[in-house]
Amino acid sequence: MIVVGSGAIHLRDELAALGGEIGGIEIRKFPDGEKYVRVLGDAGEVTVVSSTFFPQDEHIIELLLIGDALREKGAEKLRAVVPYFGYSRQDRVSKEGEPVSVRAVMRALGLYYDELYVFDLHNPETLRFFPGKGVNLFPARAIAEYFSEKLGDGVVLAPDKGARGRAGAVAEKLGLAYSHFEKKRISPTEVEMKPVDVDVGGRNVLIVDDIISTGGTMVKAANLLREMGAKKVFVAATHGVFAEGAIERVSKAVDELAVTNTIPTPVSRISIVPEIVRL
Repeated sequence: MIVVGSGAIHLRDELAALGGEIGGIEIRKFPDGEKYVRVLGDAGEVTVVSSTFFPQDEHIIELLLIGDALREKGAEKLRAVVPYFGYSRQDRVSKEGEPVSVRAVMRALGLYYDELYVFDLHNPETLRFFPGKGVNLFPARAIAEYFSEKLGDGVVLAPDKGARGRAGAVAEKLGLAYSHFEKKRISPTEVEMKPVDVDVGGRNVLIVDDIISTGGTMVKAANLLREMGAKKVFVAATHGVFAEGAIERVSKAVDELAVTNTIPTPVSRISIVPEIVRL
């Protein structure tokens, strides 16, 4: 059975259409703002699906309440599928007195859930904080299928060396070459970017990353590719954590911007639901 939380309402119909048995759940708020959760039906082995995008705290508390409700009903095994994991970028202490926020959230979820599945976690190493089985998924297949006809005999690029693995995974599905941008600081206020060992002249290019927030890096990369003679420039990301105006800024600079539906946005055109159903 699949229980869909508030952070995945936008995935519910597709989950059902692809064969998921959707369990009943009642979610509302008390007048003072506290969440009320009631899980309906039997509870054996249950998968709870919910992203923890804004409001992050509310979605996380709801996941805990659903877990507690299912354990109260005698659930034998619980797995949480959290397509976008809030607090994942707070994965280290920068100043004395700070928490490792992703650790706190994962340990709390571990009180109820046996398994945790996330998509394209900012730092996959942080899954060690989850007490049970933790799995990081990357939607390379979904991204490749969406762009296969549009990209043709193109090239896949990562915005930096750290994201090269993502570009490689998508390129492998497409049978295309891939590389990454190299960043070189040439002054305190200026950073130079250039693709490493790849010719983009006359070719379509797909830039792949995990998160787009302000979109500044993508705009700069797209403009550079145009200057180098790229034919068309596409941008894909797993999570569209868009700051105000970011969608418009990136969309104006590229031929198409598309992200997955881990977070509902106007450009969430790539579905991760088939990946969830296959778990």
